[in-house]
Amino acid sequence: MKLTLTDSETQPILARLAESNQKHSSLYPGDSSERQPVHTVYGGANLFKAGSAQKLGGLAQRALTTYAPDFCALARILKMNGYESLPQTAAEANRLGEAVAADPDHMKEANPAAWLAYTVYDRVVKKLHEEPIEDNRIDFEDGYGNRPDEEEDRDAVRAAEEVAKGIEEGGLPPFIGIRIKTFTEECRQRSVRTLDLFLTRLAEVTGGKLPPNFVITLPKVTHPEQVAALADLLDIIEPKCGYEAGSLKLEIMIETTQAIIDADGSNQVRLLAAAGRGRCRSAIFGTYDYTATCNITAAHQTHTHPASDFARHVLQVACAGTGLTICDGATTVMPIGPHKGDLTPQQVQENVAVVHSAWKLHFDNIQHSLRHAYYQGWDLNPGQLPIRYAAVYAFFLEGLPDASARLKAFINKAAQATLVGNTFDDAATGQGLLNFFLRGIACGAITEQEAMDTGITMDELRSRSFVQIVANRAHG
Repeated sequence: MKLTLTDSETQPILARLAESNQKHSSLYPGDSSERQPVHTVYGGANLFKAGSAQKLGGLAQRALTTYAPDFCALARILKMNGYESLPQTAAEANRLGEAVAADPDHMKEANPAAWLAYTVYDRVVKKLHEEPIEDNRIDFEDGYGNRPDEEEDRDAVRAAEEVAKGIEEGGLPPFIGIRIKTFTEECRQRSVRTLDLFLTRLAEVTGGKLPPNFVITLPKVTHPEQVAALADLLDIIEPKCGYEAGSLKLEIMIETTQAIIDADGSNQVRLLAAAGRGRCRSAIFGTYDYTATCNITAAHQTHTHPASDFARHVLQVACAGTGLTICDGATTVMPIGPHKGDLTPQQVQENVAVVHSAWKLHFDNIQHSLRHAYYQGWDLNPGQLPIRYAAVYAFFLEGLPDASARLKAFINKAAQATLVGNTFDDAATGQGLLNFFLRGIACGAITEQEAMDTGITMDELRSRSFVQIVANRAHG
C-alpha cells in the first residue's frame, strides 16, 4: 500500500503530539474515585465537641419524628412523586408501611409512590442513627464571628483538643476540618494565628496525627496569592509540628466575582486551585456572598438565582476532569419554629408551618444542586439533616427504575447501542448511567444489590469505565 507521509516527516509531529497529550492528561487526570460526602455541616468553633456529630444526629432524629412522624407525612411535606395518593392518617400510613416492608419488590411495581416514600424515610432514619454527619467544618469565620483575640485563641486550642479526643474515641465524622477567616488585610493575621494555634495544639496532643480526610477551608478567595500563602504556611507547619509532608489539605471557597473571572477576563478557578501546589482538594460555591458581590438585592439572593447558576457552571467546567470536587452552598432559612415552651395549639401549628416551609425550600434547593451535578452542599442546622438525606435519596431512587432499565439493556447488548422507550443511549450515556449508580451507592441512596439487579457486577462498577466494561463483555 502506498503512503505519502514518511517516518521522518511524521515522527517529529507525533512526538510533539505525544508530549501535548501527556501534558493534557496530567492536567485532567479524571474525577477522583474516592468518596465525596453529600454535605458539610458548618458550626461555630465555640460549640464544637468530640461528640458533636452524635448530638446533632439526635436533634435531627427528634426534628424528624416531631414534624414528620411517618413516611407519608414527609412525602407530603416535600411533595415527592405521587404523594397525593398516599394515606392521610397515621394508622393507614402504618399499614401501608408494613406492606412495603414485607414485599418491597412487589410494592415497587404495584405502588411506586408508597415504595419511594417508605424507602426514602427508612433510609433517612437509619442514616441519622448510624452516620448523621458525613463532613463537619469547625468554623472560625461566619459561623463564629468576630470575637476578642483571647477568646478565639482559647477556642482554637480547645477545638484542637476536642478533635484529638474524637480521634481517640473514634467518634468523629468520616470527613472533618476547620474554616479559618479570610486572608484579607483586615483578617489575615488573626486567621494565621488561629490556624497556627489549632494545628500546633493538635500535633502536641496526637503526635502529629490527623483525623482522616482533614481539610482547611479558606473562605472568600479573590486571587491566587492568598491560596499560595496558605500552602506556604502549611509547608512550614508540617515538618515543625511532625505532620506528614503534604498531609494538610485545603479547599477554596468561591464567593466573589473575582474568583470566577479575574482582572484579565480569564477563568480564575483553575489558577486558584493550582496555587495550592497539590494541596487543594475541592472548591466550594458560596451562594449568598457571591450574589452580594453581583449587587443583587437581599430579597433576590437565592440559591436558584441565574447569577448563581452561571457561577456554578463556570466552577463546574473549570474543575471537570481535574480530580477536584465541587460543593454547593447552603439554604439559610432555618427549620426553627418561632415559639418555645408551653405552646397553644395555634403556636404548635405556626411552628409546624415554619418548619415544613423551610424543609421544602431546602429540599428544592438540594434537588436543584443535584440536577446541576453538585452532589455536595452545606447544612447549618440539625433540622436540615433529615432533608439533606431525603433529597439525595429521593433524587437517586426516583431515577432508579429508568436508569436500571437502560443500564440493563446496555449490559445485555454489550457493545451495541440500544433504544429503551424513546431514549437512545450511546457509550457516553452509558458512562453517565454508571456514574449514577456509583454516586447513588456512595451516598447510601442505592444498595449494591439494586445496582447488581441490572446485571452489572460490583467489580465492573468499581472499574468506573463503561467503555472497558462493554469491551470486556463484547470479547467475553
